[in-house]
Amino acid sequence: MIQFKTIDGLLLRDMVMAGTALLEKNREAVDALNVFPVPDGDTGTNMTLTMQSAVREVNSKEYLRADEAASALAKGALKGARGNSGVITSQLLRGFAKSLNGVEKITPVQFAEALHKGAEMAYKAVMKPKEGTILTVARVIAEDAMKQVRKDPDDYDQLINVILKSGEAILKKTPDMLPVLKQAGVVDSGGRGLMLIYQGYASVLRGEDISMAESDMENEYEEGTDDCHDLTRDLTYAYCVNFVLSHFREDCDEHDLDSFRRRLNRIGDNVKVAGDLERAEVHVHTDNPGAALEYGLELAEINDIKVDNLAAMKRAMEEEKAAAEAAAAAAEEPAEEKKYGFVAVSLGEGFSRYFTDLNVDQIVEGGQTMNPSVDDLLNALNHVQAENIFILPNNGNVIFAANQAAELCDKNVIVIPTKNVAMGIAAAIAFQNDAEPDENVERMNEAAQHVKTATVTYAIRDSVYNGMEIKQGDIIGLHNGQIEFTGNDIQTVVMDMMESIMTDEDELITVYFGSDVKEEDAEKLTAEIEEKYDYCDVECHSGGQPLYYYLISVE
Repeated sequence: MIQFKTIDGLLLRDMVMAGTALLEKNREAVDALNVFPVPDGDTGTNMTLTMQSAVREVNSKEYLRADEAASALAKGALKGARGNSGVITSQLLRGFAKSLNGVEKITPVQFAEALHKGAEMAYKAVMKPKEGTILTVARVIAEDAMKQVRKDPDDYDQLINVILKSGEAILKKTPDMLPVLKQAGVVDSGGRGLMLIYQGYASVLRGEDISMAESDMENEYEEGTDDCHDLTRDLTYAYCVNFVLSHFREDCDEHDLDSFRRRLNRIGDNVKVAGDLERAEVHVHTDNPGAALEYGLELAEINDIKVDNLAAMKRAMEEEKAAAEAAAAAAEEPAEEKKYGFVAVSLGEGFSRYFTDLNVDQIVEGGQTMNPSVDDLLNALNHVQAENIFILPNNGNVIFAANQAAELCDKNVIVIPTKNVAMGIAAAIAFQNDAEPDENVERMNEAAQHVKTATVTYAIRDSVYNGMEIKQGDIIGLHNGQIEFTGNDIQTVVMDMMESIMTDEDELITVYFGSDVKEEDAEKLTAEIEEKYDYCDVECHSGGQPLYYYLISVE
């Protein structure tokens, strides 16, 4: 039974932290809901990283007002948004925060209105919104929440019940809205991720325990390893504290351990409490190491205490960096702003070299297995000294984040919506330095769309897609991003796929082999392609991409 009548900034922070923890705990399960049985289902990962960024921002200081906490959450989520699911999540939080402007403590009516505003803003951010996705789940929940508060404007208990019941009901219907979900036998992964976040909210409001098991959050602490500190960012807290709890009081239970975690989060961030009531390893960044130790002593004995002065470490690093920059500045004249610049997303050393050879100014690592955040892309854009900057996302799941980064950048940024690196390379080659921006946009888009792509990977689970029965470990061939071929042999799948996509008008075939393919095997396959399609020029290059054996472009 929920006793809260309003939600202030501190309670909202705890709710979001719990939702993020529950999402992280189930991250791999959400990833596995990917409708394609390929090894790059990353909805859970992208949403988790986005929410973790929101949590870091709201933990940067103690926000007592709800509107200030919500604004910090929205800011952090947008900076850390990754992939389509992460950007949509950030827009949900952005609309939520916008609705709460001027609100010190959130009433049930204001909470429902904020959910409604969040869903509305997320829909507006998507050029062609699809029903049966996280958008639908967010919208239906918000609509039902609004109906509930009209009946009982002061009851959080019934509101949360409606939110969870409504969300689960609409989530179960998503396969009926999207045939690909029904074929794969799964519900929408983004919708499931959103429900985990809302379940975390409910656990805090109801006073329930929530497991905060060790996760894959950055700076994860493990016994026997040193905490890796990212001193390149602004420090929120000056000290890194590590210690071990053992010999707990006899009356301690899991609820006390959860309360201990929350107390640590109120005095710091990067909190990790790994273990149980036998032995727990503790890690926190804080300005008050003594308080962290005192909280621990209230529960158990403390051992293996280690305190690092992050501020001193950062000063030393910055002094060394400043000296190096001063020396470099003395040797170089400031770079003049040029007419055009480029940012490209690339995953694989080979592809990165090609983009460098094509005079791309900034290369952002990322792609199938790890989508770069909006902040990653924005930082790259800000480092390019050019009047007009083209950004090549080179992945369908990065285009949304690229558009968000372009909006946030003060420069004239043009997103060329390339869905893979082959399209990105074609677009970069089509660019002409003496042409006007509009002409280059037309040339680059036309070149990118002209490319046909074939990719080859493996199935991570049994599945049925477009009538094809796919077994775990099968070789999968995708034509322009759609699964069309399966088999047991890489070379056979490639040749079957080539026969389907090749035409007499094609002139160039480029074979990019991945990090798991031997060069001699790639050359053998290329020779077979060249022999069969002798009217085309055929090239073979190392792309260095993980997980995907081959990416083949046809022009």
